[in-house]
Amino acid sequence: MTLETAPRRSRRRYITLLIVVAAVCVGWSGLWYYAAGKAHEVLDGWRAREAKAGRTYTCGDETLGGYPFRFEFACDQVVAVFRGKHPAFEVKAARILAALQIYQPDLIISEFTGPATFADPGQPPYLIANWSLAQSSVRGTPAAPERGSLVFDDAVFNRVSGGTQETVLRAKRIEMHGRVAEGSVGNKPVIETVLTVQGASAPLVHQAAAQPLDATFTAMLRGLDDFAPKPWQVRFREMQAAGGRIDITQARVQQGEILAVGSGSLSLNPNGRLEGQLRVTIAGLEEFLDKIGAQRIVQNSPTMDRLAGALDRLAPGLGNAARQHAGANISAGINMLGEPGNLEGRRSVTLPLRFSDGAVFLGPIPIGTTPPLF
Repeated sequence: MTLETAPRRSRRRYITLLIVVAAVCVGWSGLWYYAAGKAHEVLDGWRAREAKAGRTYTCGDETLGGYPFRFEFACDQVVAVFRGKHPAFEVKAARILAALQIYQPDLIISEFTGPATFADPGQPPYLIANWSLAQSSVRGTPAAPERGSLVFDDAVFNRVSGGTQETVLRAKRIEMHGRVAEGSVGNKPVIETVLTVQGASAPLVHQAAAQPLDATFTAMLRGLDDFAPKPWQVRFREMQAAGGRIDITQARVQQGEILAVGSGSLSLNPNGRLEGQLRVTIAGLEEFLDKIGAQRIVQNSPTMDRLAGALDRLAPGLGNAARQHAGANISAGINMLGEPGNLEGRRSVTLPLRFSDGAVFLGPIPIGTTPPLF
């Protein structure tokens, strides 16, 4: 080999390498754009599934990016319309960015840019939500979804009224997860759902919810025929007709010195309201009863009214004395009715948390109502 031929061969190698690299890049680009089209079909499939469930999404502007190893679909000026049993409402947000990895097209991760507004279609917003981070993930295909999640950090929901805003809910973190735990999407699925909140407060809901609390609820929904796309009101109605139930496998709530854990099963009556009972263990019962105003509830209950009226007929003033005596001794009475125990090293009492046509009772005390699920 002469000295002149060596540089020629070296140049040929570089040229060959450049040609190979260029061919790979062109081929990969073609593959990426082909796969991007398929990924877009997957997203369109999810949109179609959501539309069948009464939820439609439109974009003011839509772009594609993420080359070379992922696909990113940006939807700006988002408008989502939710239809179901109740009147339709719409949610508007600045942006949704959905991403799929080229090697994992069955996993979609999305980020939402706030704020988001909630309103009746064509009307001014009645609720504004914002956050520092909002993400969702969906695994599976539109025909066979496997699991999904939604997470908010530093979430704030403000009610809008008369040009002013009041905070309805504030939370350091909100997590919602769901998956098909048993069966399959098309045949008797059992859906496991988990809700976790950290540092959540809702001062407008009840004075007891003004102090931040942490909570976790895990439930199993049993009795579904399938998980075809449909509004949840329809799904709950079908579950009730099939004799299904909601198993609360774990519930834990902590607020300051109050700690409660529980489990049990609930069903739905023909009116869509909850029926059933949970077994709840509470540490810090006295503080909890004070927060919910249990003394006032007992003193003003229909049962107490009837008893006080009967006593007043016997002797004027006797009914009021009985009313005050009942309120003053409510904590001791509840402790006597419950089962004493120890919860995480603290004195506790176990009581039934009963649901009757949506009304909620802790032992004999009515503490609230739940809305119908259909």
